[in-house]
Amino acid sequence: MRYIEQLPIIQLFTGAFNWANAWILILLPLVWLLYFVFKVRQPAAFTFSDLSGIKSKTSFKVRLLKKIPPINLFGLSFLIIALARPQTFLKDESIKANGIDILLSLDVSSSMLSKDFEPDRLSVAKKVAADFIDKRKYDRIGLVIFSGEAFTQCPVTSDHEVLKQLLNVVEPGILEDGTAIGMGLATAVNRLKDSNAKSKVVILMTDGVNNAGYIKPEIAQNLAKTLGVKVYTIGIGSTGQALTPVARRFDGSYVYGVSNVEIDENLLVGIADSTGGQYFRAKSGKELSAIYNDIDQMEKTVIDVKSMKKFSEEFRFFLATGCLLLALAAFLKYFYIKPLV
Repeated sequence: MRYIEQLPIIQLFTGAFNWANAWILILLPLVWLLYFVFKVRQPAAFTFSDLSGIKSKTSFKVRLLKKIPPINLFGLSFLIIALARPQTFLKDESIKANGIDILLSLDVSSSMLSKDFEPDRLSVAKKVAADFIDKRKYDRIGLVIFSGEAFTQCPVTSDHEVLKQLLNVVEPGILEDGTAIGMGLATAVNRLKDSNAKSKVVILMTDGVNNAGYIKPEIAQNLAKTLGVKVYTIGIGSTGQALTPVARRFDGSYVYGVSNVEIDENLLVGIADSTGGQYFRAKSGKELSAIYNDIDQMEKTVIDVKSMKKFSEEFRFFLATGCLLLALAAFLKYFYIKPLV
């Protein structure tokens, strides 16, 4: 359907063209008017007092002869359209973005499979993060995952499709289980230390209390502050109790049980405040989405867009069609039906 809509003859009737010499189109109605005026006034070639003796049979060439004037009319019309220079509009954008380098540091411990979010915390966190990535098209974004240890799943990149693919395959069990908040933050900050971006941001999300890793959260916090990295922290999980993985079977599946929701909010608030960021608590998927929207608004990318107008010339189709029609009419008249003319 899109291909059909892009055909020049279709665009002509849908008003998709800009006309460089629009005044030439005035000739179109004049040409058609003259055609019909002369067609009406055209005298008969022969006058007979009685046609009863003439066999009523018209040859193919005679019928074809009557088609030559309309063919000439359409050929001339297409040439007039070509002279009016139909164009399609192209917009050329030169974008200079004062981008932000962002590292998403995501907790992938087994507790992120808790069922207080639908279907679980990690699935919602991945979906909301992917939506956030789509909104930040001018920024470089990377991904760090952590549980009992930390790993750079994707360095900062402007290829957001690759980043989302790597985010999509993240699941618990990739790393040793546990919650190493200090490792998750330190690994993310380390990825940003050589960045030349004017603004460097880490968005750290966890649902637990630091209980693993050889780097303390306070050390990672000081490192972020020293390197000028702003940290937004998000505690994800409802209040009270939630259905949470408590053990793992030999086949890799999890055994669920009811556990208390415990998030070290004091630690997360301290990390955010000391680095100029902010702490958020997400008790539902809707709240988590709203938090990412808030961060998106707070961390605006400065974009300098210079637009230049360009046009694509579309007269060639009409010129070629017009010439072919006139050539066809001339061939029929002077070569194919010549004995009758």
